Amino acid sequence: MVGMVIADFKAAPQPPFMSRNDVAGLVLAGGASRRMGSDKATTELAGRTLLQRAVSRLAPQVGPLAVNRGVDDGVPALPDDLPVLRDPVPGRQGPLAGLLAGLLWARDLGAPLLVTVAVDTPFFPADLAGRLAAAADGRIAVAASGGRPHPVFAATPTSLSGDLIEWLAGQDDRSVARWQARHAAIAVSFAVPARDIDPFFNLNTPDDLAAAEAAVRAGA
Repeated sequence: MVGMVIADFKAAPQPPFMSRNDVAGLVLAGGASRRMGSDKATTELAGRTLLQRAVSRLAPQVGPLAVNRGVDDGVPALPDDLPVLRDPVPGRQGPLAGLLAGLLWARDLGAPLLVTVAVDTPFFPADLAGRLAAAADGRIAVAASGGRPHPVFAATPTSLSGDLIEWLAGQDDRSVARWQARHAAIAVSFAVPARDIDPFFNLNTPDDLAAAEAAVRAGA
C-alpha cells in the first residue's frame, strides 16, 4: 500500500427526494481494539485521531451526527461536542448494539435514515451517505468494494429499530450482515481505482496503521 494515493473527493449532494437533515450519521467507535493494542478512537493517524478523521469526513455528508462509544468506558475528546450514545442493551453486544443506539436516537430526531461508519476506516468515500441514501428507498443499503460487502457502512431506515430490539432480545446472533439479510439489504458498489487504497481499508493492527501512515505521506 506504500505509494498509493488516497483521493479526498468532495461530498456528493444528497438525493433530491431527501434533505440532508433526513439523513443522520453515526460513527461506531466502541470496539475493544484488542489487536491494535490501544483505543482506536484515540489512535493517531498523521497527527489526527481516527475519531477526528471519521467525524470530519462524515459531517459534510449528513445532518445530525453522533458517536457511539458502547459502554461507559470514557470518552475521548470530541469535535463540536457531538452527542455520545451508549449501547441501550447490557454488556458488549458489538456493532448491532451501537446501530440500535443510533437508530433510536435518529428516530427520536425525526430522521428516517441513519448512515453508519466505523471509526477504524479513515478513507471511506466522501460520497458514501449520498449514494447509500439514494439507493436505500426504504431498504437497507450496504456499501461494497471489490465484490465484498462492508455491513457496518450502511444506510438503515430508523423504522427498523423495533425489529432490531426484538432480534437482539431473541437470539445470540450478533452478526450485522445476517440481520441485514433478514431485510433483503441491497449492495451499493464503490470503485477502487487501480492506484488507490481500498476506501474501506480498516485498521486492525499496528501494521495496518503503519500502512495507512505511508499512504497518507504518499499523497492523501
